[in-house]
Amino acid sequence: MTHQPVLYHEILEALHPHDGGCYIDGTVGAGGHARGILETSSPNGKLLGLDLDPRALDLAKDNLASFGERVTLVQASYTSLDEQMQALGWPSVQGIVLDLGVSSMQLDTPERGFSFKVDAPLDMRFSPEEARTAADLVNSLPEVELADLIYRCGEERKSRQVARAIVQARPVRTTLELATIVSRVVSKGKKYTRLHPATRTFQALRIATNRELEAVETVLPLAVSALAPGGRLAVIAFHSLEDRIVKRYFQRESQDCICPPEIPICNCGHQAAINVITRKPLQATVAEVGENPRARSARLRVAAKR
Repeated sequence: MTHQPVLYHEILEALHPHDGGCYIDGTVGAGGHARGILETSSPNGKLLGLDLDPRALDLAKDNLASFGERVTLVQASYTSLDEQMQALGWPSVQGIVLDLGVSSMQLDTPERGFSFKVDAPLDMRFSPEEARTAADLVNSLPEVELADLIYRCGEERKSRQVARAIVQARPVRTTLELATIVSRVVSKGKKYTRLHPATRTFQALRIATNRELEAVETVLPLAVSALAPGGRLAVIAFHSLEDRIVKRYFQRESQDCICPPEIPICNCGHQAAINVITRKPLQATVAEVGENPRARSARLRVAAKR
């Protein structure tokens, strides 16, 4: 299956890549957004592509080979972008794109354990170097902690019942085992429509396994710091938890004062670092959703460095 980068045209319009600019794709995947940035910033624009997934980087290397030394690919988290920039001698960049969450390639690779459509080991790691798998969480966390995780990262209202059922069924080793356990609790024999009963629990375990929310909170200030004045940061989120973090960060960092309303005189000394370009998140067109259903939940927010 050919990987389709979500909101491709919107990303290029947001970043305005130009000749000679330096750009970072913090979740390069197969290189879809990266290719567009390199083509638009031809002939001298450069791109640093980061990804935790070595399989994705192999695809990106093939897909971006024609750009030669203009592209540098590194297996690393986007939370290390400042270190990667230092290694290249880049003092700042003109644009950064972050396409958060799991990719279509990862979902479509059964043995990665991201999907409940086929039976596979309960893995869910973006990087094979990550020691902890989803199975480790499922089989080792105390029931209360597991319930809290499923509620906090999956917004599953039946998190306590789900956690209790999982603990009672331990050990749980595969995706279909887990999906069956969760479905019995969430649906209780009722038919479901678009959203599978296990979707929220699987999302929660994937987010926790890869520490995704912590990574987003870490990378946003690093990304803004890395931008040159006028540089753009474009972030695509696929669920409300990530999008809320981005929205609140953009709101806070676009204001000079962040004192609470009950304090009449500002004493925080905070200065705005960005201008928010997208007051409301951009979403995929009906045509794009028809071609790539994953785009349905995508939300793009863009900010510019002051």
